[in-house]
Amino acid sequence: MNRWDFYTAPQLEPQGWLRRQLLIQAQGLSGNLHKVWPDIRDSKWIGGSREGWERVPYWLDGFIPLAYLLRDDELIAAAKKYIDAIISAQDDDGWICPCAENRRALYDTWAVQLISKVLKVYYDCSGDERIPQVIYDVLRNYYELLESGRIRLFGWAKYRWYETFIALNFLWGRCGESWIKDLAKILREQGYDYSKAVDSWKKPRHLWLRKTHIVNLTMMLKSEAVSCELLDEEYTDSAERLREILDKYNGTVFEGFTGDEVLSGIDPTRGTELCSVVEQMYSYEELFARTGDSKWAQRLEVIAFNALPATLTEDMWAHQYVQMVNQIACLKTIIPAPFSTNGPYAHTFGLEPNFGCCTANFNQGWPKLALSSFMHSGSEIISALMLPCTLNDNGIRINLVTDYPFVNKAKYSIDSDKDFVFTLRIPPFAENTVVNGESTLPGNKSFEIKPGHTEITLEFDAFPVLKERPNGLYALQAGSLLFSVPIKYKKIMREYTRRGVDRKYPYCDWQFSPETPWNYGFADDCFEITRNSPGDIPFSASEPPVTVKTDMHRINWGLKFPYKSVCRKTPLSSKPLSAKEEVTLIPYGCAKLRMTEMPKTEE
Repeated sequence: MNRWDFYTAPQLEPQGWLRRQLLIQAQGLSGNLHKVWPDIRDSKWIGGSREGWERVPYWLDGFIPLAYLLRDDELIAAAKKYIDAIISAQDDDGWICPCAENRRALYDTWAVQLISKVLKVYYDCSGDERIPQVIYDVLRNYYELLESGRIRLFGWAKYRWYETFIALNFLWGRCGESWIKDLAKILREQGYDYSKAVDSWKKPRHLWLRKTHIVNLTMMLKSEAVSCELLDEEYTDSAERLREILDKYNGTVFEGFTGDEVLSGIDPTRGTELCSVVEQMYSYEELFARTGDSKWAQRLEVIAFNALPATLTEDMWAHQYVQMVNQIACLKTIIPAPFSTNGPYAHTFGLEPNFGCCTANFNQGWPKLALSSFMHSGSEIISALMLPCTLNDNGIRINLVTDYPFVNKAKYSIDSDKDFVFTLRIPPFAENTVVNGESTLPGNKSFEIKPGHTEITLEFDAFPVLKERPNGLYALQAGSLLFSVPIKYKKIMREYTRRGVDRKYPYCDWQFSPETPWNYGFADDCFEITRNSPGDIPFSASEPPVTVKTDMHRINWGLKFPYKSVCRKTPLSSKPLSAKEEVTLIPYGCAKLRMTEMPKTEE
């Protein structure tokens, strides 16, 4: 495997649209959750009485890199306050979770796995030299408890055992003590083997089972890549084999899977949980870094540029629990909801529209994407994701100016006092690719960089094409961007208090009621694309950076019985009900109400 290492937040400084996206996140729910949400503000992790399990670690996992990427002193101080409180409460034997000693055997140690990962993130960002010893004590205690049989993996920990390896690999690289590999083997032996679950993925039963739980599955994709070294096993790319099965029977056009909360089949009106989006992104980031296989970076782009922004409001004060590819309304539905196990508000926007896991966990999406922009291996640096960012690495400064994925141009300005190899990852869909004025092919292109100043320019085309989908439907895609028919809507604000948690503007709940037609089919395959630089809100519905005009017909689509705000899986008929009309499609990530998978009309 051609392994790449991540840079840390102090070495990277997001620029352009990426920085604006991170600033919006910091000014929205992510940067204020510790002020407005009791499960973070008053958590048992910091001595309060609220939830003392996954929510604070989930939030810190994204909040910490967000703070350090933006060089925001107030956010950095808030992160340190939480880490200091967590460390100060650590027991003498290394146990760190807010749980009495006599209750440990009943405590789902998924929280141990998660907080150990968060501590590594904090160390990477802060350089705080207390942290390696804290991680050592946490995992050594975990080993002793598991090895002695005083605790066992159960519940979420059993199905997420591989998450521990983020911190375990870090520790192995620092001290290499034999118990680390012993712990790795215990985790694998007590953890769930997902290869045994494959048959249950092929025909979703819509029953709540951890082996078909969408977040477990998107986390699981990286399991072999992060664990094989410590387990002394050869890497076999099991992620690809398992992903292919998941995609065949539950795939979405944005390269994720349906899961509301469990696998839900091939249906563009089923939901995809937000936690699964950010966890699939993280799995692909780890897979690319640990294998060097560019397919993971490309898949990461598609889910990050489409599914992530689509399920967040533009100000990032509200989110959905589940998004739908064909989403004609975000209104409370009747019971039972049109999902496998989620409630009738799950696809509306709000502070906590179903369960609070996504409220805490969505925060990692954009910051960890930014941390994946550049990677390194020995004397080689790769531009893994073409994101506007500046890298500073011990005498090497690389500044990437680009509006990609909206505009397919990039300029790298490199200043170095040493020799190194610089590699561009050119997307596989790129056409008419030109690097420094010379035509080239997609793939990795490497340069021998000498001391001094170097500039590299990249330009290519990505043309709109109809992507065939199941059920006789098609989706429009250009490069890594998907396009949807946007549906204008009326916003319905809902402020209230439930179980001691306020929902009030700007962190209130929202429902979106459609006001424009949505029942369309593609009339032909002629597309006119217009590209512009993104504005202050990169994924804006009113000022989208990219648009595609095409002719479409209205068709008899119909509603999914018995719901009044959910369209059918497939239309009743693909015959035109109207003359051709020119419709402007916008990026999937910009459209909160949208039709994405549609048929070709029958003349």
